[in-house]
Amino acid sequence: MEVVQMSFGVVVLLVLLALAFDFMNGFHDAANSIATVVSTGVLKPQQAVAFAAFFNVVAILVFQLKVAATVGKGIVEPGVVDHYVVFGALVGAIAWNVVTWWYGIPSSSSHALIGGIVGAVVAKSGTGSLVSAGVWKTVAFILVSPALGFLLGSMLMVVVAWLCRGTSPVKVDSWFRRLQLVSAGLYSLGHGGNDAQKTIGIIWMLLVAAGYVAAADASPPGWVIWSCYIAIGAGTLFGGWRIVKTMGQRITKLKPVGGFCAETGGAMTLFLATGLGIPVSTTHTITGAIVGVGSTQRASSVRWGVAGNIIWAWVLTIPASAMIAAISYGIGRLIL
Repeated sequence: MEVVQMSFGVVVLLVLLALAFDFMNGFHDAANSIATVVSTGVLKPQQAVAFAAFFNVVAILVFQLKVAATVGKGIVEPGVVDHYVVFGALVGAIAWNVVTWWYGIPSSSSHALIGGIVGAVVAKSGTGSLVSAGVWKTVAFILVSPALGFLLGSMLMVVVAWLCRGTSPVKVDSWFRRLQLVSAGLYSLGHGGNDAQKTIGIIWMLLVAAGYVAAADASPPGWVIWSCYIAIGAGTLFGGWRIVKTMGQRITKLKPVGGFCAETGGAMTLFLATGLGIPVSTTHTITGAIVGVGSTQRASSVRWGVAGNIIWAWVLTIPASAMIAAISYGIGRLIL
């Protein structure tokens, strides 16, 4: 594999930019982990972000680096990536995240990064440089992850309703206020496990291109892994409050039992995808699960207009971030 000539300073700059994206990923997606537990009143906002951030980082001990391998080696053909591609990809992803955060739209940081990589690579050498299997696997899960979250969330809600039939609402509420701590922890574990690895993957890609890491290495350096998990945890700790209200209350009103089912269904989806090495959107997953829980009560309990606006953001994320990344790739060639 050809090693791209780039200065140490440029590599450091791009690693810092990648960690900034990772921080923003946690900041932007904190709502996915904490919105249900805050909106149901189980934890106060400050408690919830600390709780979620802790499990984001603990995920380093649980999951193998299969998602990082997909992002680092399974989307772009070897030898294509250089510092301009990495710069364009990160700027495209960060810019789209800022726009959606500002308007309180729970879009996907994951797909913004994938879109950024695709846009920058296509700008450099066309679509032939993409690994179609890796790209299509990621694109397919734009539909699969929310559908699976919807299915599992709604099924859990039905099962819980059957198991708790005849039990007083006060007792059910008391039980699930405690159980929701378990489900929120599991969801935050899945969030850290899947999302931190995407940034690990792009830094790994950069280090291989620069010749600091051998392409044949089975895993990236330990400092890359730890810094990415800590960065996403720090981002979650600060929390993206503009999105919490949308996720927690505007889609559907949640009680602790509904929050438990949504988080558990979402966590199951994330654990499955991470085990398979598929970079999925935690945003898509939890939104699907929340809608699934709401729909088991009655269709009118879901604000379908809000859900529809969110879906439009999902559809636009990859092409929008790809377009920004392609422009940023050109800018990168001028300034780096």
